[in-house]
Amino acid sequence: MSRYYTFTAKDAVEYARQFGGVADPQSLVTADEIGDGNLNLVFKIRDTAGKSRVIVKQALPYVRCVGESWPLTLDRARIEAETLIIHSQYCPQHTVTVLHHDAELAVMVQEDLSDHHIWRSELVQGKYYPQASAQLGEYLAQTLFHTSDFFQNAQSKKAEVSRFTNPELCQITEDLFFTDPYVDHERNNFDAVLQPEVDALRADKPLRLAVAGLKHRFLSKAEALLHGDIHSGSIFVAEGKLKAIDAEFGYYGPLGFDPGSAMGNLLLNYCGLPGLVGVREAAEGREQRLKDVRELWLSFSERFLQLARDKSQDPTLAEPGYAEVFLQEVWHDAVGYCGAELIRRTIGLAHVADLDSIKEAAMRADCQRHALSLGQKLILTAQQISDVESLIARIRQFS
Repeated sequence: MSRYYTFTAKDAVEYARQFGGVADPQSLVTADEIGDGNLNLVFKIRDTAGKSRVIVKQALPYVRCVGESWPLTLDRARIEAETLIIHSQYCPQHTVTVLHHDAELAVMVQEDLSDHHIWRSELVQGKYYPQASAQLGEYLAQTLFHTSDFFQNAQSKKAEVSRFTNPELCQITEDLFFTDPYVDHERNNFDAVLQPEVDALRADKPLRLAVAGLKHRFLSKAEALLHGDIHSGSIFVAEGKLKAIDAEFGYYGPLGFDPGSAMGNLLLNYCGLPGLVGVREAAEGREQRLKDVRELWLSFSERFLQLARDKSQDPTLAEPGYAEVFLQEVWHDAVGYCGAELIRRTIGLAHVADLDSIKEAAMRADCQRHALSLGQKLILTAQQISDVESLIARIRQFS
């Protein structure tokens, strides 16, 4: 019989007392449920002084934003905890610390990050963290290199691919990224004013062919242990600090997917800025987003190549020049996945505040059209965009 039950605030406090690792467990007395995502319960556990000390997170057996009509595996909590633990081995400074997890209860205890802020919220408010993109690039390079064939023993990696098989969460990505936006599906969500653009997108045969290639690579390339949902809402930032959270979509997939998703979210903010801060004020913020995209890719790619030179374990993959060839393939994938993120966050199920919080309806629609158009063009031209400087030139051209 399963031990699983859905936690109340009281249950979360008691669990934190047992497994939170605090010196004075009885000082933990209250819990605030703060989960605002699509899948889980998240409790902030406070002490007698009202200070938040640890986080208790529990998976629900369904998609929270939809309800019990969309059941979902609880094994995602194990996958999330173990993904974060592995990522923390290789990049502890930029990965949230898992203090404890219980697969049967689908629960984990994490370090408290109350001194950090969700990066998306900060971007929407126009707050700039100059080191964040380079730190995210470091996180991606360390976690993706060390779980790839460059570093892992081939037999061990095959076993890890099996351990991190995540079919239900991958199905969500496969549907929401690569299928739903390009068909008439009930999960899609967009204002009627965008219908002409949506119809044109769905009728674009070359686009649909390119998206098919992106989906096929997502289905078949087991290149590294991905975070799987690395966007500005799953990243905490503070002055000089960054931490990745929420890795329940972790699985072995195409190495370009994580960098592409991250770049796509920076560009969603780029598209939304005229509606968030005004057309005149948006110029500086847009230049900062382009700088973020550049620094993210350069930080990731330069560190990945350095790791490949210094730490590759497979003698064939260590052949001088091969990592550069491989990374060029990763780059083209990343540009395509970046475009897919722009489209799905605009007309699919899961939207972002960078666009949806724009109050003026006509401006919001213009920003959404820009995101759709930019995403479409990046997918179609991904194989022709040779490097990040060419990408930035294309973004300026498409704006």
